[in-house]
Amino acid sequence: MKVSTALCSAALGVGLGTLLLPGAALADTTVSPATTPVGGTVVLTATTCNPKSGDAIFRVTGPNRDQNVRSTTAAAGGGLSAELFTAGFTLGTYTVAATCGDGSSAGTATFAVTPIGGAPAGSGGDNRDTGALAAGGTLLGTALAGAVILIRRRRPVSTVA
Repeated sequence: MKVSTALCSAALGVGLGTLLLPGAALADTTVSPATTPVGGTVVLTATTCNPKSGDAIFRVTGPNRDQNVRSTTAAAGGGLSAELFTAGFTLGTYTVAATCGDGSSAGTATFAVTPIGGAPAGSGGDNRDTGALAAGGTLLGTALAGAVILIRRRRPVSTVA
């Protein structure tokens, strides 16, 4: 492999890692509790949304849902939150994707709807986007490993005469 090709690959990996890591680290949407019986209530919170930038929209998708929940309520820990009543929900796992009033993504989280008298309520679903975080970390690690290999190959080899 040519050195210039390897350097370009390493630079691309570093660039992609730099782009992916901050966005994944900053986006924060939570659902509490993470498990609720049919007819229970969950609190959706987007902590990175600024209430002054407008409403947060929580898109809830799952076995029998594709609906938006609008929030104008400031959350105690910062951001915006909304309550969602799960009457009429089918049993299963639901995904919540939040979008702030300025159009930026606030991440995703999941929660499960169980039968009444089923599993106990969870402590909260703090599901940061670990997939993007892992991808960014992998890209960064690969780029660093490539750079180390290149540096070691470029060292002159001493010969004994």
